[in-house]
Amino acid sequence: MNSRPGPPSAPPPEPSVIPDHGWHCTHFFYRFRRDVLDGPMPSSAQEQFLRALHPTGDACPERLGRYWISGHRADFGIVVMDPHPAKVDAIHQSLISGPLGKYIEPTWSFVSLSEVSEYVPTIERYRDRLIAEGSEPGSDELNAKVAAYERRLPMMNEQRLRPEFPDWPAACFYPMNKSRVPGANWFTEPFSRRNSMMAEHAQSGIAFAGRVSQLITVGVGLDDWEWMVTLWARNPDYLKEIVYTMRFDVASAKYAEFGPFYVGYKADADEILDHCRLT
Repeated sequence: MNSRPGPPSAPPPEPSVIPDHGWHCTHFFYRFRRDVLDGPMPSSAQEQFLRALHPTGDACPERLGRYWISGHRADFGIVVMDPHPAKVDAIHQSLISGPLGKYIEPTWSFVSLSEVSEYVPTIERYRDRLIAEGSEPGSDELNAKVAAYERRLPMMNEQRLRPEFPDWPAACFYPMNKSRVPGANWFTEPFSRRNSMMAEHAQSGIAFAGRVSQLITVGVGLDDWEWMVTLWARNPDYLKEIVYTMRFDVASAKYAEFGPFYVGYKADADEILDHCRLT
């Protein structure tokens, strides 16, 4: 029997609720309870609503987006991001407690984390992809494209992990999974095949640069669906166009399963109350 000790193991990381990479992200959707409102919302509840959706000081998370929601499933929705999960959930708690709580009903939420996907090309993979697409190895053109990508990559990854929310009027939100059905099981495909399909998918999205901004957060191990897609657009036409266009990509057409879609329009708290006829 070999009694020699093995190599020393690395010490476990310190316990923490702060992710090593990325931020906590939660999408919350709510309905106003008209069954207990027979007119405008009481002033005390209105004031609480305004404070809850426009927090200040230490109560303010890193990112907070507010939207009134089209359709009957919700009246308004918020997207909250911060390194600390308590600061994210505090916005929700401030809406459902106190005088305001009896007038608001949560309808749906999605808990996730921001991430840099495994399909984001490294510098080496990006170079190999260009060569596979016909670029001459070692050429000035290839080197210039790779150098430009290397300059952009840190900024793109920062936007994936700690995104700025664009000041655009329209947004949609939907969860999704990758299929596991026989004959279309995403997780049994080799990485090279999955990577190729996601590269095609990314190219479709690039065509909408300047019109649509996208955030993909991961819910694996955190919620019922695997990913949450947030799309912001300069015009709602672009929401329709990008989702339709990208569904023809194999990654979507064969392997994607979609959950409920919510569409919202950017609004401050007082605009949400006005829109919902509660002032």
